[in-house]
Amino acid sequence: MPRIDRYAFGEIIIDGQTYTSDVIILPDRTISFWWRREGHALDPADLTEVIDAAPKTFIMGCGAYGTLKVPASTRAFLTAKGIELIALPTAQAVVAFNASVGERIACGLHLTC
Repeated sequence: MPRIDRYAFGEIIIDGQTYTSDVIILPDRTISFWWRREGHALDPADLTEVIDAAPKTFIMGCGAYGTLKVPASTRAFLTAKGIELIALPTAQAVVAFNASVGERIACGLHLTC
């Protein structure tokens, strides 16, 4: 499972690799340049790789100031797929992700606002 080494506004280091765009962390890989259909709203269509990975939990880092929103329809979609959603500001999401050692987890991180 990947590990987040450091997060700062607009930058994240995962297993020694620096990323400056939003990412999805899956149990076996990290996907960079993650663009969402609605920009600052999480849509089920944005989660194809997450659904394919079938995690128990999906942690969404909603940005440094929590700007990215998770609509009720997306929450319901994840629940129907049997995936627990934890949506937090990105710094808190990083802590939650790193604390979840041993769990099948995925994480989406909005690195800026």
